[in-house]
Amino acid sequence: MNHLRSAEWYLGDDRNAYIHRAWMRRGNPEDSVDGTRPQIAIANTASDLTPCNMHLNEVAAAVKNGVWAAGGVPYNLPVVSLGETQVRPTAMLWRNMAAMAMEEMFRANPIDGLVLLGGCDKTIPALLMAAASVDIPAIVVPGGPMLTGHFRGEALGCGTDVWRLSEEARAGTISHAQFLQSEQSMIRGKGHCNTMGTASTMAVVAEALGMTIPGFAGTPAADARLLSLSHDTGRLIVELVTAGRRPSDIMTKEAFLNAIVAVAAVGGSTNSVMHLLAIAGRLGIDLTLDDFDAAGGGVPVLADLQPSGRFLMDDLYRAGGVLAVLAQVKDLLHAEPITVTGRPLVDYLDDRPVYDDAVIHSRDAPLLADAGIAVLRGNLAPRGAIIKPSAASPHLLQHVGPAVVFDSIEDMHARIDDPMLEVTADSVLVLRGCGPRGYPGMPEVGNMPLPRKLLAQGVRDMVRISDARMSGTAYGTVILHVAPEAAAGGPLAFIRTGDIVTVDVQKRSLSVDVDERELQARGQARASVSAYAAPVRGWAKLYVDHVMQADTGADLDFLVGSSGDRVVRESH
Repeated sequence: MNHLRSAEWYLGDDRNAYIHRAWMRRGNPEDSVDGTRPQIAIANTASDLTPCNMHLNEVAAAVKNGVWAAGGVPYNLPVVSLGETQVRPTAMLWRNMAAMAMEEMFRANPIDGLVLLGGCDKTIPALLMAAASVDIPAIVVPGGPMLTGHFRGEALGCGTDVWRLSEEARAGTISHAQFLQSEQSMIRGKGHCNTMGTASTMAVVAEALGMTIPGFAGTPAADARLLSLSHDTGRLIVELVTAGRRPSDIMTKEAFLNAIVAVAAVGGSTNSVMHLLAIAGRLGIDLTLDDFDAAGGGVPVLADLQPSGRFLMDDLYRAGGVLAVLAQVKDLLHAEPITVTGRPLVDYLDDRPVYDDAVIHSRDAPLLADAGIAVLRGNLAPRGAIIKPSAASPHLLQHVGPAVVFDSIEDMHARIDDPMLEVTADSVLVLRGCGPRGYPGMPEVGNMPLPRKLLAQGVRDMVRISDARMSGTAYGTVILHVAPEAAAGGPLAFIRTGDIVTVDVQKRSLSVDVDERELQARGQARASVSAYAAPVRGWAKLYVDHVMQADTGADLDFLVGSSGDRVVRESH
């Protein structure tokens, strides 16, 4: 066995070692703190206010049993938990804070290995960012999607059907009472959203990066096999500590490129771009938006899952799971990156049958032939913007139309349903002031509601552009993450209602028909500037002062790069 990091706390006859051992015995075996048994922290994001992660205490118990069985000593370590549906103004405001707090606790404690329990959108990214920064052996346990609920005999996709049903209620095609009635059926039980939203996407990302036991991602939260795999993870982390296999050995540049391919093949969330960039930044890996276009371009969407398709996560699992999808694109994956088992990911892709080809399409009959996340650039987005073509309307992927500009979320809500709003189906809805600094936290408001008067005419999609994000469960022709954001002086700050906007996804372009000098000479709209965030204290102040732009992952500038696991001072 390699020298245990925890031995620095527990070995010796001095007062410090005495204190460390005495306070941690608590009925554990005599040799639990003698410096010979790996100390494993179970970084647990369970919280009653993170409803998708409520069940993770049960999962942690299974992990503990596995750690004990393998000769390690497990400890439950509650860490910051972010409930996507609950916290205001947006969970993304605290992703970096959660990662920073986790990193500090991982480094400060006598820990040799980590099991990372996540589920809801920001929890797996924050855990991976922290583990990358400390670079202690670590494995992810994804909490799994919930089973599918039904309303009036139809399957409900979490999030996706909220957006759909709310628009139908606004259009008057279903009653408000029916809309509220569906609420009781939306969430069937434990687990995160059952669509290929951000939570499911980040589980796929963790597996494609090599940070889970292969075959774990997508296991439903209610499935007994999730607890079995959690037990196996507890055993495996002890092996990782013995082998000295660290996140930096697993999450290489090629592993990130594999993750991009995986996201494209499952029709994953645009939020994965932000999180992958941030995780890579913690490892010092030069991952850029261009890598998403290069690695994801030409990858077919094979998983027919909402919001891009028809089915849900428990359908994917019964059809063969994530590995069955990746087996279809094995030739597009780098063969070298290893997983937490020490074996390459591609070794697990042979003999992976597809049991339902309506859910997992073949390469010669894909759901969409080329629909990886596309990166657009032009005078409206010099540092890039992104769109998810698989969730967009094909007829809008090339579009020219006049801008209808909203200076803030409040402005948009106040005017979007105004009968006097000058808007047609050809208009391009533009929302600014919602980037990392502007809001702050870059909320999921990019998929703006459509004007009520257009809904009444049967319009169900329009081109929408913003410096915001959008829920991974959402859909539509929505251009996101425009960089630089308006609050950072990006061109989005200077566009005006009536300017002609051109979108051409095939050519990867996004532009406004205004001369560059004229655009810059306009100055920012007073209404926009007055709406930008201006916090004076606390985390929000630190965040606004140090957050980077979307094209680099919106991490804090002083957190980029790994800090390692060394504690340099001893206080006792």
